[in-house]
Amino acid sequence: MKTLNEYIFKMKNYFLYLILSLLLLSNIACKNSKETIEQFENNTISKTNISISTAANSWVVNNPKATDRIVSKEGIKNWTDANNKIRSYFYTTATGKIEISINGKFSADTKLKITVGNTTKNIDFKETENITKHALGSFEIDTLGYNYIEFEGVSKKGTTFGEIAEIMLDDSWSSKISYVKPDWSYWGRRGPSVHLNYEEPANKNITWFYNELTVPEGNDPVGSYFMANGFSSGYFGMQVNSEKERRILFSVWSAYDTQDPNQIPREYSVLPLGNGEGVHVGEFGNEGSGAQSYFVYDWKPNITYKFLLKGESKADNSIDYTAYFYAPEIGDWKLIASFRRPFPTGKHLTRLHSFLENFATSAGAVSRKVNYSNQWIYDTDNNWIEMTSAIFTTDNTGASGVRFDYDGGVKENSFYLRNCGFFSDSETPKTKFFRTSKGIPPKIDFLELETPSLPNKTAQRY
Repeated sequence: MKTLNEYIFKMKNYFLYLILSLLLLSNIACKNSKETIEQFENNTISKTNISISTAANSWVVNNPKATDRIVSKEGIKNWTDANNKIRSYFYTTATGKIEISINGKFSADTKLKITVGNTTKNIDFKETENITKHALGSFEIDTLGYNYIEFEGVSKKGTTFGEIAEIMLDDSWSSKISYVKPDWSYWGRRGPSVHLNYEEPANKNITWFYNELTVPEGNDPVGSYFMANGFSSGYFGMQVNSEKERRILFSVWSAYDTQDPNQIPREYSVLPLGNGEGVHVGEFGNEGSGAQSYFVYDWKPNITYKFLLKGESKADNSIDYTAYFYAPEIGDWKLIASFRRPFPTGKHLTRLHSFLENFATSAGAVSRKVNYSNQWIYDTDNNWIEMTSAIFTTDNTGASGVRFDYDGGVKENSFYLRNCGFFSDSETPKTKFFRTSKGIPPKIDFLELETPSLPNKTAQRY
């Protein structure tokens, strides 16, 4: 009996020892695991010092209105709706592993879904009183060109999904990555403007410039200006001003260099000579200054519109510009406006071009495209001459490497321009393109066009 009791006692001690040993090993493992995680996070944090401003590089996916509310000058804030996914873009010239952190603040415990490339992680963030660096870990960049970090709200105990001021990337990527710097934020968020500079016939005095423009379905987001007839002193085209309003816009710059039209001396003022019915005429500033006219018109995608511009000198030291718009829905040429510009760059039309721009910073992540299909000039010898070549260029936003989503060329016998949306198949600026000649000049009876006039028959400032 004694032997049995001794055996049982020994076995109890053995099992007790085994349990205590396992508990000790478990504590050591947990401690080591925690230390390993902390060490990994600390290593990630210490390696990520490339700062990408969310204020300059972030948009709510397919929602410009939400972008206006959530992306502020301080970065991502006021983010309350889990349906609003946010993407922050950057451009890479290499592929490989990258460590990522964020500088952010969370008013309460929060869980976010973070996606980079093909890797998605659900990450918990603890409450923090101040902006703090948080490690997101390692991700794989497997695509050259534009990539993005996507933030999606999963759960929150507070009122928002947090504030994210900066995205911090791996130091080793400093020479392989581009993004919009804070001092380029405004123009970077608008995106690059793109142009077609038409090759004009040599030694011709051009009095009329004709062009046709078509916006493909789905390429007309708010903030778009599809400019058809550009010239040395202004531009003429159509805009998307809001979800409810679209315009035909015609503007002429003053020769006086200022951003404030009120500062233009009288002798430099661009004078109105008349306008069509329903056309608003006034002044503009902040991009040079001068005279502006617009006709509110609900133009549609996939319909080809025609633009006709006249430029000729009728008075000393000045040139008159007159713009006409043709919509097939109306079936006739409509006078937009006519302006007289003192101190002209010449007596006829010069530097003929088209451009595409986005003027809404909240829509800089949305792509747009326009086709230009039929360019002609009419000269002082009463001849129509077709223009079939153009040089593609971009503005300083593209030329300075702030954004790379610019494109232009020829497709299906039309020139085209495309910008914004963070696509990576960009075109090389200063490339020359040729389209096939159509060979059929416009049929326009100039004498049938409405002649601009003012009620008192005299040109005057506004």
